Amino acid sequence: MEHRVYVVDDDDAVRHSISRLLASDGYAATDFPSSLAFLSHPFPSVPSCLILDMNMPEANGFEVAEKLAQRGHEIPIIFLTGYGTIPMTVKAMKAGAHEFLTKPVVAEQLLKAVAEGLQLSARNFSLSCEQLELKQRHQTLTPRESEVMELAIGGLLNKQIATALGISEITAKVHKRRVMEKMQVRSLADLVRAAERLNILKAGSR
Repeated sequence: MEHRVYVVDDDDAVRHSISRLLASDGYAATDFPSSLAFLSHPFPSVPSCLILDMNMPEANGFEVAEKLAQRGHEIPIIFLTGYGTIPMTVKAMKAGAHEFLTKPVVAEQLLKAVAEGLQLSARNFSLSCEQLELKQRHQTLTPRESEVMELAIGGLLNKQIATALGISEITAKVHKRRVMEKMQVRSLADLVRAAERLNILKAGSR
C-alpha cells in the first residue's frame, strides 16, 4: 500500500539525516524546513505518519498537532525534542503523540516507531474508507426507505412497519428489501451493525 512519512524539522542536518535513514529503509519521505511549510502542503489520502520537531519558531509541535486535529487529519505523530521532561512527555501523549523521542534519535527506535505509526494509519485509513462507503450507500436511500430502515432496526416486522407508515405489508416488504440491497447487507443483524456505525437511531428512540 502507498504511504507517506513527513519529516518536519528546522535543523537541516537533522532533517536530512532522518530523510536519508527513512529512504534507506524503503520509506517514501517528504521533508519540510518549517511547520508552516508542512501545514500548507496538500495531504494525499494515503496512510501516513509525521516525524515532528517539538521546538520550531513559527509553530511548535503542540500547535501543529492541534491544527492537524482541527482539520480532521488523523496522522500518528512521532515527536522529537532535544530535551525531554516528564511534563512535556505527558502533554505530548495528551496531544495524541504516537511516540516521543529525544535527540539524537536512535535509528532503530525511530524506524520501529515509523513502522508502527504507518500500521496504525493504515488501519484507520481502511476504517475511514469503509465508513465513507457506508455513508454513501445510506445516502442512496429514499426518505421512505430511511423510515423503513429505522423501524426495521428497531425490531418491527413487515406488518408492524406497514401499520406504522400507513402502507400495505407488501409495500413495506419491498421497501425493506431495497434497503437491504442498497446498504449491501444480508441480514437484519448486519443492517443493525451498519446503522450503529452511522449513529442512526431506531425509530421512536429519539
